[in-house]
Amino acid sequence: MNAGGRPWTARVLTLFPEMFPGPLGHSLAGKALASGLWALETVDIRTFARDKHRSVDDTPFGGGPGMVMRPDVVDAVIGSVVDPGGSDPGGRVIYLTPRGRCLDQALVRELAAGSGISVLCGRYEGVDERVIEARRLEEVSLGDFVLSGGEPAAIALIDACVRLLPGVLGAEAGLEEESFERGLLEYPHFTRPTVWQGRNVPEVLLSGHHERIRAWRLEQAEEITRRRRPDLWSRYTAGQKA
Repeated sequence: MNAGGRPWTARVLTLFPEMFPGPLGHSLAGKALASGLWALETVDIRTFARDKHRSVDDTPFGGGPGMVMRPDVVDAVIGSVVDPGGSDPGGRVIYLTPRGRCLDQALVRELAAGSGISVLCGRYEGVDERVIEARRLEEVSLGDFVLSGGEPAAIALIDACVRLLPGVLGAEAGLEEESFERGLLEYPHFTRPTVWQGRNVPEVLLSGHHERIRAWRLEQAEEITRRRRPDLWSRYTAGQKA
């Protein structure tokens, strides 16, 4: 809950409000939503269209394929969720776009620690640049690939934040060992049966020696990160030397 007693809130500005809660209504996020640990609101962008055809997009100046979301419509929908001073009283205003800052666990922690987020889901070729500048939207990307719209990215972003909220997972201590929390990918996991298709569980995990197990897991996490994500490994080793 924030200072006003309101739960962390995700507000989604979208042309397809029926896509929500979608996966967010199930499993951990869904249970937490039902119990009031967080809240979800959707705002239909098309209701802010100003003509009888409810147009939200138009052809791009300079030519080219596709359509661009109109600045007047997008500005109106953002204005419905921010205060006159230009800030969102419920958190930060994020525009999901491939050219934005790449989402990482550090940013997820920042967003989850606040009072909530408002997420603008683009469609077509994107949003008119003028409204991005005028509203100082925070541009965020899930990675170097293109989706048909911002809604799937919004679901992923919100899910990543929700699982960090107090009371959602129940075992907050376990979060510290997950991928990216220490700058490393996570170590391998094993469960019963002890032998499966001729493959054994590593002996150290059966030893009951907690210090040896912790050391093995760290060693595995470091080796996996070094081999698979040299970018993460470089940042990790630089941090270890600092």
